[in-house]
Amino acid sequence: MAGLEGIEQPQGRGRTTAARWSPAAEDERALKALELFGNPTEAEIPLPSRPESAATARRLAQVVVLRQWGLSAKTTEEAVLLVSELVGNAVRHTGARVFGLRMRRRKGWIRVEVRDPSRGLPCLMPVQEMDVSGRGLYLVDKLSDRWGVDLLPRGKTTWFEMRIAER
Repeated sequence: MAGLEGIEQPQGRGRTTAARWSPAAEDERALKALELFGNPTEAEIPLPSRPESAATARRLAQVVVLRQWGLSAKTTEEAVLLVSELVGNAVRHTGARVFGLRMRRRKGWIRVEVRDPSRGLPCLMPVQEMDVSGRGLYLVDKLSDRWGVDLLPRGKTTWFEMRIAER
């Protein structure tokens, strides 16, 4: 039942129960994602352009930012959210079958890149309080220190950067 975490699962005779979540189970899923897809700090990793890839990308970001890089819980939480937004945009708006995820760290900064084969540019839209969609780039704009898009001969890379405190 991979990719169905948090979705109610049938428990016989019409009863359902929510899939169990725990920090240990989430850590296990994150390490499994790292094993299956590779480490996005070592090279760009390809992910299928499906909605469940957002969960995979979040798990990879969490294991890299929190465990590998040892950054704060707040930085990890924000990075994980923004990774999810960039991946969600790639899945929803590009028509790609696969996209790439890459994470980099340099002194005082982290950078997350999502590469896809579309040359269509993302658009930062004004957001109203009651809007139920269209908040992705707004969040990226508000929570990252800088973000942008690099056009490639075949596609683009959408990225964000966040300042980090060096320990």
